[in-house]
Amino acid sequence: MVNRIVIAAPASGHGKTTVTTGLLAAFARRGVRVAPFKVGPDYIDPGYHALAAGRPGRNLDPVMVGEHLVGPLFAHGSAGADLAIVEGVMGLYDGRTGAGESGSTAQVAGLLDAPVIMVVDAAAQGRSIAALVHGFRSFGNVRMAGVILNRVGSDRHEQILRDACEEVGTPVLGALRRADAVAAPSRHLGLVPAAERRAEALASVDALATLIAASVDLDAVAAVAASAAPFPATPWTPEAADPVPGGPVVAVAGGPAFSFSYAETTELLTGAGATVVPFDPLHDTSLPAGARALVVGGGFPEVHAAALSENAELRAEVAAFRGVIAAECAGLLWLCRTLDGQPMCGVLDAEAVMTPSLTLGYRDAVALADSPLAPAGTRVTGHEFHRTTVHPRSGLLLSPAAGAAWAWRGADPEGFATATVHASYLHLHWAGTPSLARNLVAAAAR
Repeated sequence: MVNRIVIAAPASGHGKTTVTTGLLAAFARRGVRVAPFKVGPDYIDPGYHALAAGRPGRNLDPVMVGEHLVGPLFAHGSAGADLAIVEGVMGLYDGRTGAGESGSTAQVAGLLDAPVIMVVDAAAQGRSIAALVHGFRSFGNVRMAGVILNRVGSDRHEQILRDACEEVGTPVLGALRRADAVAAPSRHLGLVPAAERRAEALASVDALATLIAASVDLDAVAAVAASAAPFPATPWTPEAADPVPGGPVVAVAGGPAFSFSYAETTELLTGAGATVVPFDPLHDTSLPAGARALVVGGGFPEVHAAALSENAELRAEVAAFRGVIAAECAGLLWLCRTLDGQPMCGVLDAEAVMTPSLTLGYRDAVALADSPLAPAGTRVTGHEFHRTTVHPRSGLLLSPAAGAAWAWRGADPEGFATATVHASYLHLHWAGTPSLARNLVAAAAR
């Protein structure tokens, strides 16, 4: 049993991340043990959540892991907490394109049987906010317990909004003024990750805690969270039934250039028998001692291309590495010969470049070739999110020995799969396919 709330909004840009991060930090200041979650595949918001809560920010994505795992993953991530706060994705009822409620905040709120607090950007609204709130409350089956108003202009404006919400029986739990905004910088894929601006991010989180404590009725929010019914989910476990003996060292990339990683990935690797050792490709000039496998996740290597390229000693070691490698998105770019013309590791005979267009969306994929990560025929659901391209698109265009990692409907085969390397744009949540971790650890042990 853990008290819990879901923070939703009518659409993106209303202030969910501001309010969620501020609530986590404000309650943590009170000594409340808070557990943070994010609906959907986003990596960046959980980084700010983790700073505020002092524990990993975790994702709840029914599309990538299956709705049956949302409850167990929530129970695992909230173990020992007094209060869990779940930040929604996009608008309350927005999910996977063309799939109805699947992957939406509303679906996750239902799976968790959690009350919803709606954050509404009220900058250009008056009494019409009542129609908006009433519509969202009555459209689906969520239990909307209150509203937090964002970007309120004045005392009179706030009173108009409060009166309107009262007309439709929805309590206002807080109001943030326009002048009080605490913003994190953005760039081409959203907010700048907290890992790239840790000192400034900590200051922002501290300012948000002060702002939310002064603007929101925390006791009322806590009461809403306490109204959630008991939740009888068995916690998910990352422990493999048959861990690989010997504890092979798996080096996992991190730091500012590779900050996109789900907490469950390293937990699954450890549960499969690996000795997980982190390293930072921006600053470490060699791989961890005894490494038998590399896991290189997502991030922003295009932003740090010059610094990554300057680390020639590490690039050379990776190029000569005799173990196994699993890389996704940013990791794929780092393994190429070049990124925007700057030398990378050269593990893959491919070049990567930035583009003006965004590639975004869920993919139902099947593995086309055996690799250290997955045998041919493995089916997964992952997520693409990038503004780069790789030439060639897949290993199929290089040689018979270099296959493609994945195929999905409506696109040519993608990525690179060999006996020792699996590299692709596709982000995966390994909890949805835990065999990936054991496959990699077993390949490292061999």
